[in-house]
Amino acid sequence: MAERAVLKRGSSKPAKRRTPARRKAAKPRRGANPFVLPGVLILLAVGALGAAWLYQLPTKLWYAAANIVGSAGFEVRDVDVRGAEHLQKLPVYTAALDGASNSMLLVDLDTVRSRLEALPWIRSASVGRVLPDRLVIDIEEREPAAIWQNEERHRLIDREGHVLQTSGLEAYSGLPLIVDDGADREAGRLLDLLEDYPAVREMLLAATWRSGRRWDFDLKTGERLMLPEGDADIRWALTTFTRLERTPGLTGRGFATIDFRVPEQMVVRVSKEPGAGFETLEATEI
Repeated sequence: MAERAVLKRGSSKPAKRRTPARRKAAKPRRGANPFVLPGVLILLAVGALGAAWLYQLPTKLWYAAANIVGSAGFEVRDVDVRGAEHLQKLPVYTAALDGASNSMLLVDLDTVRSRLEALPWIRSASVGRVLPDRLVIDIEEREPAAIWQNEERHRLIDREGHVLQTSGLEAYSGLPLIVDDGADREAGRLLDLLEDYPAVREMLLAATWRSGRRWDFDLKTGERLMLPEGDADIRWALTTFTRLERTPGLTGRGFATIDFRVPEQMVVRVSKEPGAGFETLEATEI
């Protein structure tokens, strides 16, 4: 039986046909967290490392995992060098980046430190990682103390006699010049001595280590100050020289040598002519 359409009396007009509502454009998703992928890769790497340790898998797995971490951005991109005043930084960068890989996990900090401490200028070094991509290197430099001349070669040394460099020494021309074999090993004691006699330090042109036993000081005024052996006798000689230099004055009076080699005695000599040898002018026990 067919259904009849029933229109109720008083009903409103038929409703208009609805237009389908437009779908709102989907809002773009926020950008992915840039640390998610590296974090996932690191977790995978850590898992691989754990498996390598647990199952004694080959070392290749370690390198593979470390390189995964490196490819995620955890590789050395910056080397922060602290404490380098005299040292050129290029050798430091070379020592830090001389490994087979720059992955932060593959940088052997002990090996880097050993390479750094093999450099002439570096007394000690410490190396640390700062993730994701930075190495921090703290350096304690050796202090330049003197120019050592031996066999017609000049070297910059520290107080312990370590050779720091052999070229570009012009910048250190104000340091004491010490001469002859073994002078480098005596540099520290000599410098301690000169610190106690600043007036002599200012007058000093060169200090020559004689026969592995004592010092001769060549002065800027042309005289040679010949010192004895032994710390106490050296100090007596320098104290006496300093006192006599103030009054009446020893330098600039034509003396060639001022000889203190005999303890508690001073002998001054003057040359007859340039290059003619010396004669005793005065021998005085002081």
